[in-house]
Amino acid sequence: MTVLVANDTPPAIRGHLKRWFIEPKPNVFVGTLNARTHKKVLDFILRHAPTEFGLLIISSAPNCQGYNIQRIGPEGKTGRKEINLSGIPLIAENWIDPENVPF
Repeated sequence: MTVLVANDTPPAIRGHLKRWFIEPKPNVFVGTLNARTHKKVLDFILRHAPTEFGLLIISSAPNCQGYNIQRIGPEGKTGRKEINLSGIPLIAENWIDPENVPF
């Protein structure tokens, strides 16, 4: 399964994504793609997306959590960042400066 969370998706990219994904909420796309199609869709987005377009990709992976998190472009208005804490991929809602990390 692949989940895409985008920032202000341009209409051309939104139309392309709707070929393979459902959009249960604006700028959130959910679908199940094989590896080849997954790569082609991401390549298309990278070629045609404006530079300010941000995309968070959560996809199934054979690891302990069962998923990988990848970001393309800026995080947008939410300010959420993906972090890796002791090998566990997480999304930080309120970013803490590295010198103030509690761990």
